[in-house]
Amino acid sequence: MDVARAPQSKRGRNIGIGVGVLALGLVTVALARMGPAAPTVEMASQLTDSVRRGDMVREVRGPGSLVPEHIRWITAQASARVDRIIAQSGQSVAGEAVLLELSNPDVQIQALQAEQQLSQAQATLTTLRTSLENQRLTQEGVVASTRTLFIQSSQDAAGADSLSARGLLSRVDLANKRALAEELTTRLRIERARLALMTQAVDSQIAVQVEQVQRLRAIAQFQQNRVRSLEVRAGEPGVLQEMSLQLGQWVTEGTTLGKVVQPGKLKAVLRIPETQAKDVQLGQSAMIDTRNGIIPGHVARKDPSSQNGTVTVDVALDGPLPSGAVPDLSIDGTIQIEKLNGVMFTGRPTYGAGTGMVGLFKIVEGGSAAVRVQVTLGRSSVNTVEIVRGLNVGDRVILSDMSNWDAVDRVRLK
Repeated sequence: MDVARAPQSKRGRNIGIGVGVLALGLVTVALARMGPAAPTVEMASQLTDSVRRGDMVREVRGPGSLVPEHIRWITAQASARVDRIIAQSGQSVAGEAVLLELSNPDVQIQALQAEQQLSQAQATLTTLRTSLENQRLTQEGVVASTRTLFIQSSQDAAGADSLSARGLLSRVDLANKRALAEELTTRLRIERARLALMTQAVDSQIAVQVEQVQRLRAIAQFQQNRVRSLEVRAGEPGVLQEMSLQLGQWVTEGTTLGKVVQPGKLKAVLRIPETQAKDVQLGQSAMIDTRNGIIPGHVARKDPSSQNGTVTVDVALDGPLPSGAVPDLSIDGTIQIEKLNGVMFTGRPTYGAGTGMVGLFKIVEGGSAAVRVQVTLGRSSVNTVEIVRGLNVGDRVILSDMSNWDAVDRVRLK
């Protein structure tokens, strides 16, 4: 039979529903305050290092190549055609070895014309010297004749004075004798002055023509040198390089025909980034990696200007060259700037260098997470950088590029 049930109270059910709604609201607020979860970073793909204290060697590094210390460039002294190729690139040559034979008829004609002009000038000089010498000798004869007449007239005038004093000579004859003596005195002075002037003129005219002969001789010598330059010689012993001419090829004056280098006398030419080159000084030690051996050296020259963001630094090699070290070989060079004693340092971050503030992720919680800390970097080297503040000895930091996580200050590591 049916049993009548007492009606249930709705109050208990409403309380339960209210409690559930309140709990759900509290959970929602808590989750909202927590913010997004920290991103996860693969630890195995990150480069890390620890902070340590000790001696740090500052170095700068740059690529470069081996270059001969002395290069003799061979250029065409006249435009010509290649008639014969005797030596090839890579061949060892002697100083007087003939490398090429060129030809240009115009150069030979110009040399002949210069020789002809020189010969004409020399003949003109000889003729001029003979003519002027004859004129001078003639004038010396005139001076001698005038002097003889002057002496005679002087003696006649003296005798006339003696006769006139005794009354044996008239006054008119005495005056004539004296006038003739005075005339010859003046004529002798004039002829002597004319001889001196003529002698000076002879010297000056001959000097002018001698200078003309010397100029034409220099021109003829220059033209002869151009003719001889058609037979191209090495100029000094060494190895011939960069000569790639072909038979019949026409080369213009000033064209580079090749170069002669000393293969055993090489130097390293490095390209150092301009931000690091400011600390490079002459005499600093360097190590040159030829990928077949390490060669010690020292800085011998530093270019005062920068090109394409790098500064050229020449390093003189102090050790023997390894096998395979040839001109234009690609190398890497490291220059030691200074040694810092008792400083705190770590590996150099891949995304920051030099002085200033940078954000680094420090590994915490036993390696399960990393947090961003602001670190002041000091002097840097190739692989290390000085820590001024922000880290302590023993801290581990991530050196890899973490720019993908610039928006967060904490990452999880796995």
